[in-house]
Amino acid sequence: MTTDEVVDLENKLEIPTYSKMPMALVEGDGATVWDADGNEYLDFYGGHCVALLGHSPAPVVDAIKAQAEKLLFYSNVAHSPVRAQAAERLTALAPEARSWQVFFANSGSEANETSLKLARKFTGRSGVVALEEGWHGRTFGSLATTYDDALRAPYQDVLPDTTWIPVGDLEAAEAALAGEDVAAVILEPIQSIAGMRAVPAEFVQGLRRLCDKYGTLLAFDEVQTGVGRTGTFSMAEQLGGPDAPATPDLISLAKSLGTGVPVSAVLVGERVAETVEPGDQGSTYGGGMLAMAAVKATLETLVEENLMDRAVEIHEQVREQVEPVVEEVRGRGCLMGLRLDRPVAPVKTALREQGVLVGGSSDPHVMRLMPPLVVSDDEVRRFADALHAALRDAPAAETA
Repeated sequence: MTTDEVVDLENKLEIPTYSKMPMALVEGDGATVWDADGNEYLDFYGGHCVALLGHSPAPVVDAIKAQAEKLLFYSNVAHSPVRAQAAERLTALAPEARSWQVFFANSGSEANETSLKLARKFTGRSGVVALEEGWHGRTFGSLATTYDDALRAPYQDVLPDTTWIPVGDLEAAEAALAGEDVAAVILEPIQSIAGMRAVPAEFVQGLRRLCDKYGTLLAFDEVQTGVGRTGTFSMAEQLGGPDAPATPDLISLAKSLGTGVPVSAVLVGERVAETVEPGDQGSTYGGGMLAMAAVKATLETLVEENLMDRAVEIHEQVREQVEPVVEEVRGRGCLMGLRLDRPVAPVKTALREQGVLVGGSSDPHVMRLMPPLVVSDDEVRRFADALHAALRDAPAAETA
């Protein structure tokens, strides 16, 4: 099928929930993808922060193939060696400040809903505090904590209540928590969709202290920041220290966890895990064998190839090469935001015409970059050269 044929068929048969790029991708390798017409693209978008190890990495493909030849699926009512091994790998990489157990699910939104559900049971409370500009998903429970009036408005009557606080405002946080009905505070360590807005470490440390004071749980949504993409497995390792802890009670992971296979997980700290009983949560496909094979292979490769360190190197290379033409470089590791002096949309189009894929954000002046951790030095230079050219060629009228 040609690109036009694919586009026409999808537009005819799928409900219009996404504004899609005008291409039909059919193949990928590393940081490169190809469309149905044979056009090649350098992918600094990563399928929306998913392709942690690049596209179709051999260790993950081989692990999925080997598992598929043995057993495609059985639900988690039965034990599974590959699930046990994936859980062992995952919990071993989690922040050392806690002993962790894990619940496997299928999407980031489902992981966040599970996190909030466990917090409500543990505390016996119903309220949730979330940060302004945060994004946690589109299903009802997570949508209630997503700071987007346009998305929430049609369903407001059935959404659970959320109290919003500004990033950095500990006084507002304490006022919200003092009401004694708050089960959890949920936050993204870097608010990706909002324009790669980093939540200050001192604020997170303050929230940890307040949660301890008022008996509230702290939940990290690391759907995008987790699994080593920012240079450490969890950003809790970057935000706290021995005298100023920032470790949450619950951590949601997804996106990069399966390198393209749909899978998510909630890391559950020991004191919460001790209160979970059979029937409190479930997921037919959560912990399925193919997904667990992908998780195990992803985590093994991440460690064996020192890719968390590579994420930091890629960030610094991008920073050095684009700082002369951007207003600000945000984020950490391979979760980056470039603030431009003009709207991002036409620059994105110009980059795509040069064969480079990037993302936008809810801030029209911030471009998001979520490249694989296997991007080469030459590919970083190619991206930077393309960005310089795109900004050079943009008409002055578009910079207003």
